[in-house]
Amino acid sequence: MERADVAIIGGGLIGCAAAWRLAQRGARVVLLEAGEHNAGASGQNAGSLHFQLERRFLEQGEALAEQAARIATLNVLAVADWRAIECELGADLHVSMAGGLMVAETREEVALLEAKAAREAAAGLAVRLIDGDAARALAPYLAKSVIAACHLTDEGHADPRALTPALAAAARAAGAAIREGCRVEAIKTPAPGRFVLRTAAGGVTAAQLLIAAGAWSASVAAMANIHLPMVPVALQMNATERIAPAIPHLIQHVGRRLSLKQAHAGNVLIGGGWPARMAVRSDGGFDLARRPALSETSLAGNLRAAIDVVPMLARLNLIRTWTGTTAITADQLPIVGPVPRLPGLWVAGGGSAFTLGLTFARLIANAMGGERVRELDLFGPARFDHLNSFMGAA
Repeated sequence: MERADVAIIGGGLIGCAAAWRLAQRGARVVLLEAGEHNAGASGQNAGSLHFQLERRFLEQGEALAEQAARIATLNVLAVADWRAIECELGADLHVSMAGGLMVAETREEVALLEAKAAREAAAGLAVRLIDGDAARALAPYLAKSVIAACHLTDEGHADPRALTPALAAAARAAGAAIREGCRVEAIKTPAPGRFVLRTAAGGVTAAQLLIAAGAWSASVAAMANIHLPMVPVALQMNATERIAPAIPHLIQHVGRRLSLKQAHAGNVLIGGGWPARMAVRSDGGFDLARRPALSETSLAGNLRAAIDVVPMLARLNLIRTWTGTTAITADQLPIVGPVPRLPGLWVAGGGSAFTLGLTFARLIANAMGGERVRELDLFGPARFDHLNSFMGAA
C-alpha cells in the first residue's frame, strides 16, 4: 500500500498537470491511470484554444447563455497559462496563438455575436466585432457569405499529442509517481481525510483524492458513494491532407457547428461538436471501453459547414475521421473544486478540458494546497450538492 498526500485518478491533461503542480508544491503525489496517459479525450481532441464562448453555450437560449458566460472568467486566466506553458515545461508543444474568428452568415447570427461579445467584454476578454470585409482582410480565405465576425487575438491551437506527455514528464521530474495500467477497483473512506484506493497491484492511501478521469469520472465517483453529474458525449473530428500554411487562425461559427484550424504539420483539422454514436453495453448502458461509431450524417454536415465558410477546403482530400468520448455537465459548466459531502475529495473536468485544463490544474492544486481560490467558487461540485444529500462517506 503506497502512501501519498494526494492520489489522482486519471492520466489525461488535467491529472498530469495537477500532479506536476502539486509535486512542485512539495506534495507526495501518486497518479493512477487505468490505461496509458493521454489515451482518452486529452489526446483525441483537435487541440483548439477557443477562449471565445463556444456555440454550445449560446444555442440553448438566453438564460443558459447568461449562466454559461461565467466561464469567460476562466478563459481570461487560460490565455496567460497557455502563453507561458512552453517556457515552463521547456518543450515545443506547437502552441500557436495567432488569433481566432467566430463568424456569422445571417443577421440573426450577428445578433448572437453582439450579445456574446458584450458578455465577454464584461469578463475582460478583448473581443472585437468586425464586419465581413474586415474579417476577410484578416483572413482572405473566408467566404463572401461571412457578414460579421468576432475577433480575439489570443485564440489558436496546440498539439494534444505533445502536451500531456510533457506534463507527465514534468510531474515525474518534480517527484510525482505515475502508475499506468493501474485501474482503481474500489475507494474506501475509513476516516475523515483518508482515502484508500484498491487496485489489482495493491493500492494507495492518501489524505486527498482528485478525480480527473474525464468521461469515467462519474463511475469513479460512484466508488466513493458520490453522485457526479457528468455525462459522456461522443464526438467526431476530421483531418485533411497536408498543405502549405494557409489558415493561421482558429475559425468557429456562431450559428453552425464548426471549428477548424491548420495544425503545425499542415493538416486542416475540422470539428465543432458533431456527434458520433456511443457504443452500448448488453445491459443498455453506454460502453465507455469501446470507441464511438462514426456518423456519416455528422461527417457530411461538418464538411458542408467547413466548405461553406472556407471554400478552398473543397479542393482538399479528407484523409482521416476519428471519434472520441468526453464529458459535459448538466449545466454545461465545468466541475472543478471540493466535494462538500466528502472532505478531501476533489473533482476537475466537465468540458473545455483542453482549452482550460492547464488552468483547472493550477487552480485546483493551489486550492488543495490550502489557498483560497475564489475563481473556482462558481464551478465547484457544491452547486450539485443536493444530488448527494443522502450520499457521503461509505
